Amino acid sequence: MYIPFENLPDESKIWIYQSSRKFSDDEVAEIDSELKGFLENWNAHGTSLQASYKICYSRFIIIAVDQEIQAATGCSIDSSVEFIQRLEKKYNVDLLDKMNVTFKLGEHIAHKPLAEFKKMAKEKAVSGNTIVFNNLVNTVGEWNEYWEVPANESWHSRFF
Repeated sequence: MYIPFENLPDESKIWIYQSSRKFSDDEVAEIDSELKGFLENWNAHGTSLQASYKICYSRFIIIAVDQEIQAATGCSIDSSVEFIQRLEKKYNVDLLDKMNVTFKLGEHIAHKPLAEFKKMAKEKAVSGNTIVFNNLVNTVGEWNEYWEVPANESWHSRFF
C-alpha cells in the first residue's frame, strides 16, 4: 500500500537506485506513475507493504518500506529489483551498478565510475568538501541526515 514518503517513520528501510543519467521531465512523470502503481500492489507473503518512494534530482529513485508494519522479505525484495530492472530496460539506464559515484559540482550533478572519482580526488578536482550522495544509508532517518554530505563525512573519505 502506497503512503506519502513524509508519513514513513525514520526507521523505515530504504533502497536507493542512482541513474547513470538524468531522467527527462516526461520520464520522471512516467516513472512516478509506475512506482506508485508498483507500490500499491507490493506485498510480502500476501500482506501489503506500507511503502513509498521519492524521485530526487531526476536521477535517484528511493523506495522505502515501514518494516514495523510488515517487513519486506526475500520475495518482495526480489520483485522490487525486478521492477527496477524493467525500468533500466525501458529507459536504457543503469540503476543497479554500485560502482559509480554521484556528487555535486556546483549546481550540476555528476555521475562517474568509482575509478574516475578516485582519480579526480587524487588530482584535487574534487575534495573532502565535495557534496556526495551516500547511497549506503539504510533508513529514512539516515537518508534525511546523511545522504547528501561532504565526502569526508561518508565512505568516500578514503579517497582523500
